[in-house]
Amino acid sequence: MSNENIKIVRDYFDAIAKGDLAKLPELLSETLVWHQPGSSDLSGTYNSRDAVFGLLGKFMERSQGTFKFDSIDNILANGDHVAVTLQFSATADGKSMSMAGIDVLRIESGKIQEVWLFSDDQAAEDAFWSVG
Repeated sequence: MSNENIKIVRDYFDAIAKGDLAKLPELLSETLVWHQPGSSDLSGTYNSRDAVFGLLGKFMERSQGTFKFDSIDNILANGDHVAVTLQFSATADGKSMSMAGIDVLRIESGKIQEVWLFSDDQAAEDAFWSVG
């Protein structure tokens, strides 16, 4: 089961990296729960795949299309939970961020059902995503 869950998560990150948004509905549950940390106006819990697509769209809008995963370093599974160590970055309007993160994803019925995100510098990430 763990190897299957790692493949689902790897396919998710590959689709994001390639901009293959058509692949995401195959990988993300319609009832996806996404925990966006921090204190920016984008922080909070998103309770559907469509709500998460809206959040991802705001990431791309606010980063002027520059938000990306620079590297996916480790993908580790423990049953239905998969942890990913990664590096991500974005630049826009004279602001930039580049930091390490850990994503924890819970797989259910072959799809990503819940996501928790952790950033190396949450205050810097909040400052980047904040409007103004």
